[in-house]
Amino acid sequence: MYPYRHLFDFTREIFLNIGCPLDDAQLATQVLLEADLRGIDSHGVARLSGYVRLWEAGRINAKPSISIVHETPSTATVDGDGGLGLVVAPRAMEIAIKKAENVGTGWVSVRNSNHFGIAGYHAMQALQHDMIGMAMTNASPLVAPTHSTQRMLGTNPIAVAVPANEQPPFVADFATASAANGKLEILQRKHEKAPLGWIQTAQGEDTDNADELKQGGSLLPLGSDLTHGSHKGYALGAIVDIFSAVLSGANYGPWVPPFVSFLAPPADPVGRGIGHFLGAMRIDAFRPADEFKQHMDNWITSFRKADVKRGEEAVLIPGDPERIMTAIRLQKGIPLLSPVEKDLAEVGRKFGVKF
Repeated sequence: MYPYRHLFDFTREIFLNIGCPLDDAQLATQVLLEADLRGIDSHGVARLSGYVRLWEAGRINAKPSISIVHETPSTATVDGDGGLGLVVAPRAMEIAIKKAENVGTGWVSVRNSNHFGIAGYHAMQALQHDMIGMAMTNASPLVAPTHSTQRMLGTNPIAVAVPANEQPPFVADFATASAANGKLEILQRKHEKAPLGWIQTAQGEDTDNADELKQGGSLLPLGSDLTHGSHKGYALGAIVDIFSAVLSGANYGPWVPPFVSFLAPPADPVGRGIGHFLGAMRIDAFRPADEFKQHMDNWITSFRKADVKRGEEAVLIPGDPERIMTAIRLQKGIPLLSPVEKDLAEVGRKFGVKF
């Protein structure tokens, strides 16, 4: 187990060593470690070396000049200047929140960015402002549409954060694929099989091989197959791709650049970098905030009291598992798999930072 502060200080030093200004290094570290705290290990410090390799390949700008290239009172298109998505997305969400403060809602589409960590972090930025937050991003193509074997979409997550009064906030954060690629990476490190319904072979056959993507296979949309609603997962992933990239001028579909540095981006890009879409809605633009939050408390408590299936303990509210995990890991520390420990130690040696 590693104390949160230990991992925070180490990660910040790495970001400083690749040239990030202090404020950006602090922010990127906070976003990355939030994933580990919330139990989303696939998107935490396990990804740190990937960002470093992208920087070494010249695909991440450590000192981006983030700019608004088009805007109205309630909307904006932001160019991330090739920066870390861990920095670009929170700055874009700040713009959305400011617009919501002024006119009730704020919507920002982002181009020319990179992988932005967990979507939930960015959506939750709105909570402290009595706002509902939304965040989504497209990603490198690993998911085949229903009826296809070709990788056309990313795992394209969606997050929505809604404040309550006495109850903890409602925070939904989920991939539009049957599983995020990071979960496959964890299985690979553990040398374990994947559940059926996550992946298909290059020929479109079901497989439990967690390494199948390396052999030309693809992830499946949320729902896994048509009988179980994969067309709905496909539609959700497509919506994320359109809002994040077609709307902003980022790359979309099969043109989205890969996260791994050893694969070159497509030679015929249709846009700039990766795209995000972020939104903030001021609750009192719809009804009094206190009134809404009291009813959110009622909504949450009524669902918690729902009849429970035999063998189950309770009905959970989106955000409960992550909130519980955060409390545990702040107290007991954050566990890291051995391959991740070795990876971080190697990154540290590269920059003279002891892990």
